Amino acid sequence: MLNMVKFHTVGLVSRLGSETAVDTTKKLIQFLSDLDCGVVLESDTAASLPEFGIPEASRDQLGSACDLVIVVGGDGSLLGAARAVVDEGVPILGVNRGRLGFLTDISPDEIESRVTEVLTGNYLSEERFLLEMAVMRDGEQIGGGSALNDVVIHPGKFIRMIEFEVYVDNQFVYSQRSDGLIITTPTGSTAYALSGGGPLMHPSLDAIGLVPINPHTLSSRPIIIAGNSNIRLLVGMQNTAFPHVTCDGQTHVVTQPGDEIVVTKKAKKLTLIHPQEHDFYETCRRKLGWGSHLMD
Repeated sequence: MLNMVKFHTVGLVSRLGSETAVDTTKKLIQFLSDLDCGVVLESDTAASLPEFGIPEASRDQLGSACDLVIVVGGDGSLLGAARAVVDEGVPILGVNRGRLGFLTDISPDEIESRVTEVLTGNYLSEERFLLEMAVMRDGEQIGGGSALNDVVIHPGKFIRMIEFEVYVDNQFVYSQRSDGLIITTPTGSTAYALSGGGPLMHPSLDAIGLVPINPHTLSSRPIIIAGNSNIRLLVGMQNTAFPHVTCDGQTHVVTQPGDEIVVTKKAKKLTLIHPQEHDFYETCRRKLGWGSHLMD
């Protein structure tokens, strides 16, 4: 939907270790300063830009210090920022300085025009839901996390198959012997799940995908379930490797045989901001090399 909200204080997060991202962030700082817009740097970003002397906030505190977060980097940078600020309800805008960039959809050469549009209220916004993960052992939670893209169970550094059972809303679905399982949101359907043979899901869908990773059977296929489902994975007792559970590939918990992994939809949603011309299908055509119109 078209929004007319104006932003006054912008939090900036830059991809670490990337000279191009740092250069783009410097350009963005100068541009925002020229517009008399307040700027707060995420602490790690500020450490790489000490010459500016701009107020900074830790990643966990960034959401309460600004009313918009701009991430300069790739989708991975945006995923980390999203998990940190989602509870504050702060919207996120992405500037692509990564690779594929399904979430960071502003190119560096259009920063000034696109950011000006956003700051004056001319943008599209949409809500994306996250997944909440908890690892239970003997009835106690021993770890957890949240994910905008996906929760993945896998064997860790060992190249071994793992065994687990899958339950949805307390109904047994199947047992599986495989390299793991990708539990994906519609947002994550263009990421690891796509590489694993899962279907693309439109971001507006209230659905979750279960995508097996190299299952030891030809009949195991990805399935789509309702977004409000309660997903429970029981780690098999015969596993010789201790399966890992990762959230967005950035945080992980190591499980033991007999542990339960519970995945549900997170109550708080992320607000993602796009330029007015944003089109999910056009993004797919451009990023995935789909065919264009047969006749122009």
